[in-house]
Parts: sequence; C-alpha cells; structure tokens
Amino acid sequence: MSITSALVLYAVVWFMTFLMVIPFRLKTQGDLGEVVPGTQAGAPEVHNLKLKAWITTGLAAVIWALLYWVITSGVIDVRDFNWMDNLPPVGGE
Repeated sequence: MSITSALVLYAVVWFMTFLMVIPFRLKTQGDLGEVVPGTQAGAPEVHNLKLKAWITTGLAAVIWALLYWVITSGVIDVRDFNWMDNLPPVGGE
C-alpha cells in the first residue's frame, strides 16, 4: 500500500467515524427548551465537537490499523471479490 493510499484510507475512515460519533450526547435547543427565534428546535446547543474529533481520531487510528493489516497481510485479496470470474489468472497467462 502506498503512502497516498494509506492517507486516503485514513481520511475516509476518519470522516465515516466522525459522522457516526457526532450524534452521541448531542443536546439540541428543543431538548433544553431554549429555542432561539428563527432557528429549528433540532439545532445543536451543546455539541462538544472538539472532544468528538479527538475521540474520532483515536477510533479511526485503530480501525485504520486493522484495515491496513488486513490489506497488507493478504488475508483478503482483490481476487476474493472476483464473483464474475473476469480477472486474468495470477500468472498473467
């Protein structure tokens, strides 16, 4: 795996993890009963994005390391997903 592929994989894992972590412990204006006129009741009031970004970074690093190991060790190969049998043989014949 090249450095560029590793960085792109980490970025994708980080953003997917971040989108899953954002809703945890989110307090909206409607939950707190203090809706500012002109805004939705579902608008976040307490979001703790900095803490969630740090948590995401740690989780994404663990997930990325696991994915990196799976890809580089050969546990799963691209040929494992060759359901249509359209890839040439390994020897290139």
